[in-house]
Amino acid sequence: MTRNAPAAAPAADEPALAHVRTLPSWLLNRASARGRRLVTEALARDGMRMPHHAVLSAVADLGPVAQAELGRTTGFDPKDMVGILNDLQAQELITRAPDPADRRKNAINLTPAGRRRLARLAKLGDEANETLLAALSPAERELFLALLTRVVEDDD
Repeated sequence: MTRNAPAAAPAADEPALAHVRTLPSWLLNRASARGRRLVTEALARDGMRMPHHAVLSAVADLGPVAQAELGRTTGFDPKDMVGILNDLQAQELITRAPDPADRRKNAINLTPAGRRRLARLAKLGDEANETLLAALSPAERELFLALLTRVVEDDD
């Protein structure tokens, strides 16, 4: 894959902050922060936090899943995972039961209420992302997402 040359250094008369604000890393960080804020606010309207949504989504994809595997998949610290699962279980969105294959482990499953909640959260997330990209035309969105995907995949 070809690499673009690094951005030119700022001109001697260009203010340093003005240069920083044109860097792709700066702009991506700002876009990411805005996207995270929009999604956080949208999920909060349904009483959900982003880590809880991530875990609920992972359980939907992997369930029944061992608690340790869920932690590895989502990247959450085991101590944090326990709190998140306690919260989700208190809301009756997941169940924890001994794993039939290894009774020392818990198997986490999504409840019907968890599936309904996840569908609402997906809609809220989609609406937040629509707001994030509202300034772009459909063609620009398609190109933007394709380019972002290439940037992210280049890190793999």
